[in-house]
Amino acid sequence: MTDTIPVTGKDRLDEGALTTWMTANVAGFRGPLTYAKFAGGQSNPTYRIDSPSGSYVLRRKPFGPLLPSAHAVDREYRLIAGLHPTGFPVAKPYGLCTDEGVIGAMFYVMGLVEGRNLWDGTLPDYAPAQRTGIYHAMVDTLADLHNTYFAAAGLGEYGKPGNYFARQVERWTRQYRASETEPMPEVERLIDFLPRTVPEQTRTAIVHGDYRIDNMIFDATEARVVAVLDWELSTLGDPLADFSYFLMSWVTDPEGRSGVKGRTGAATGIPTIEAMTQRYCARTGRDGVPDLDWYFAYNLFRLTGIVQGIKKRIVDGTASSAQAERSAAQVHRLAAASWHFAERAGA
Repeated sequence: MTDTIPVTGKDRLDEGALTTWMTANVAGFRGPLTYAKFAGGQSNPTYRIDSPSGSYVLRRKPFGPLLPSAHAVDREYRLIAGLHPTGFPVAKPYGLCTDEGVIGAMFYVMGLVEGRNLWDGTLPDYAPAQRTGIYHAMVDTLADLHNTYFAAAGLGEYGKPGNYFARQVERWTRQYRASETEPMPEVERLIDFLPRTVPEQTRTAIVHGDYRIDNMIFDATEARVVAVLDWELSTLGDPLADFSYFLMSWVTDPEGRSGVKGRTGAATGIPTIEAMTQRYCARTGRDGVPDLDWYFAYNLFRLTGIVQGIKKRIVDGTASSAQAERSAAQVHRLAAASWHFAERAGA
């Protein structure tokens, strides 16, 4: 997310209309502006805006037809606007534009947070002690999110009542069906198994929905998270959804992204899954966490639905990143991995 690319073709913005809107809606903004697109990400296109008054980030919905409830930049904005005053590390919110006539899609503007954006969970350029500090910062920040009193942040109505996992299994089943391009037997078995075996929910918290190393900015020198990014999938729900998703990295082979399977322990400085669980539980007041196989199956099922949506957008011609086609090739692998954990959970 730190590298930008020139904006061409369908990703271009109306500079004049955007300048007019920012002048009227972003406190302290002064034009003219220039912009470039961040190279990473493929869901909500994200731009760096530079002007005499400073640097900003713009996130918009993709242009073209979209699945219902997907790409909810208005929910993202509401979330960061609620969290920012609490001191939780998010970018400063500046304004939300729901008028698609300005640039062709709904968007919001937030502050640009300087720091390190790390993509490889193995942290190859860091010493063991530095790796430990970064991982402790990540799990502590997640625990702090789950400890945040969401009602005081104006987010008491941010999610629906009832069991979070039941709602999410239903949601991602709908999303998968809406973007289905070919039959996948593992997904059909998961659609049968997961709703019948939903675990009890004992706590409710703000759930990020995609909490992993590349969705945060770290301080330039300290092991400290200065901004958590990409709140598109956030809601109120079971905090074990976030925590188990975060722990997916420990059962994922190193692939240049978040996977650290086989790379943990004293020699590398990357804490073990047991150590991370103990630290999270101590900070959130838990006695422990349940068996994780069902949660891993659910998280992989959800990722299958997300990536299937990317594959569908390739077919429809609305995907916003060159990485989308490579991601779409992962659909079958994700479905098979999800079913593997479902079988371990008793399917």
